Amino acid sequence: MTVKPLGDRVVIKNVEAEETTKSGLILTSAAKEKPQMAQILAVGPGGMVDGKEITMQVEVGQKVIYSKYAGTEVKIDGEELIIVRQSDILAIVE
Repeated sequence: MTVKPLGDRVVIKNVEAEETTKSGLILTSAAKEKPQMAQILAVGPGGMVDGKEITMQVEVGQKVIYSKYAGTEVKIDGEELIIVRQSDILAIVE
């Protein structure tokens, strides 16, 4: 199944969180923070959204950092995906 976002929405999938700290300590699942870095799987067309012209600035395949509490989490074909607005994406990681 494919997901095609509408308007200024973007479908992202979280990048796996680090298992160890920089000093080598192994983190338990309870100690890990929810990752805020994700990979873009699909991008909406943009256009007129809420009376404003929106141009999409992100592309499929890019890694991005998004707001901590942004988006709607969905599970499709066993994968956990997040649908966010483009404005909830803070930066592109290059």
